Amino acid sequence: MSDPTEFGRIDADGNVFVKTAAGERPIGSWQAGTPEEGLAHFARRFADLVTEVDLIEARLGSGAADAGQSLSTIRRLRSGLDEAHVVGDIDGLAARLDKLTSIAEEKAGAARAARDAARAEALARKTTLVEEAEHIAADATGWKTAGDRLKEILDEWKSIHGVEKKAESELWKRYAAARDAFTRRRGAHFATLDASRKQAQGRKEELVIEAETLSESTEWNATAARLKDLMNEWKAAPRAAKDTEQKLWERFRAAQDAFFKRRSEVFSARDAEFKGNLDRKQELLAQAEALDVDGDPKGAQNKLREIQGTWHDVGRVPREAQAGLDRRLRTVEDKVKAAMDAAWRRTPPEASPLLAQMREQVARAEQQLASAQAAGDQRRIKEAEKALESKRKFLAMAEHTG
Repeated sequence: MSDPTEFGRIDADGNVFVKTAAGERPIGSWQAGTPEEGLAHFARRFADLVTEVDLIEARLGSGAADAGQSLSTIRRLRSGLDEAHVVGDIDGLAARLDKLTSIAEEKAGAARAARDAARAEALARKTTLVEEAEHIAADATGWKTAGDRLKEILDEWKSIHGVEKKAESELWKRYAAARDAFTRRRGAHFATLDASRKQAQGRKEELVIEAETLSESTEWNATAARLKDLMNEWKAAPRAAKDTEQKLWERFRAAQDAFFKRRSEVFSARDAEFKGNLDRKQELLAQAEALDVDGDPKGAQNKLREIQGTWHDVGRVPREAQAGLDRRLRTVEDKVKAAMDAAWRRTPPEASPLLAQMREQVARAEQQLASAQAAGDQRRIKEAEKALESKRKFLAMAEHTG
C-alpha cells in the first residue's frame, strides 16, 4: 500500500482530509489515536474499495460476471467515490472505474444483443411450432401421426424459454385453438366413420345371410353367378369395424365354400356317371357299327331299333363327347335306312307284305259295300263306296310305285 500521507492528512484538531487533483476535501475526523493510526484506518477503507474493483475487473475479464450487474456496481462505486471517506489514490481509482464502465457497457450491450437474439429465435421457433399446429388442425388426415406430432410440439414448446410474456400468451392461445380444432375435426371424422361402418356392417350382414341361404341351393349355374355378384357387392361396400369385418367375412367365405364344395361333389359324381354312360354308349355304337347291314338289312334294322331303345335309356354323356356319338349313330341309321330302301325296291309287287295288306283292305271294303247294298241302306252305301274308292286309289299308287 502507498504511503497514506501521500494522499491524506490529519490536522491538529483531528480533521481528516484526502488529497485529489481538484484539491483537498474533508472526509471525517479522527480522535481515537495518533494521526498515523487515523490515516492507516482510512487507507484500509480505500484498500477495500480497490479490492472490490479488482474483483469486478477480474470477473468481467473472465466473462463470469453479469455485465449488467457489474455495470450497476461500477456506476455505484464511481458515483460514491467523490464523497467516499477514504484515503488513497482516488483519482487513479476513478480512472479505473471509468475504464471499467466502458468495458462493462460494451459487454452489457453485447449480452443484451445476445438476449434479444435468443428471444427473437425463441419467438420464431414457437411461431413456427404454432403455424405447424394450425396446419395440422386444418389439413391433416393421418389422425394418429398428427395427434402424436401435436404432443411433440407441446413438449418442444415447453423446452423453449425467453419469449416475452405477452407474445408467449398470444402464441399459446393459437396453439391451444389449433389443438382443439384438430380434436374436434378428428372426433367428427371418427363419428362419421363409425356411422359408415355401422351402415357397412348392416349391408354386409345382408350379403352374408343371402350367401348362407344360397349355400344349400342346387341351382348350380344360377347360384354360382349370384354368389359371384355377391362377392362384387362385398368388395364395393365400405368396410365395417375390423373385428366385425373379419367375422362377417369368415361367414361369407364359409357359405361360398360350402356351396362350391357341394357343387364340386355333385359334378364329380355326375362326371363319373356320364363317364359310365359314355362307356356304355360306345359299347352300343360298337354293336351298331358291327351290324351286317348289307347281308341282312331287316335283321340289322330290328337290332338297331333295340340298340336305339337302350341308347336313350342309358342317359347323358359328357357334353364334349355327345356330338361325336350322335354323329356315329346317325351314320349307322342312315346306312340301315339306305339298305332297307334298296331291299324294298328289289322286292316283287306280289311278294310285298304292304301290297298284300292293301289288297286285303280293298277286299274288305268291297264286302262292306255289298253288305250295304243288300240292306238297301243308302247312307252306308255312300260311305262304303267312298272308302272303297280311296283304298283302290292307294293300292294303285303302291302297285305303280313298286
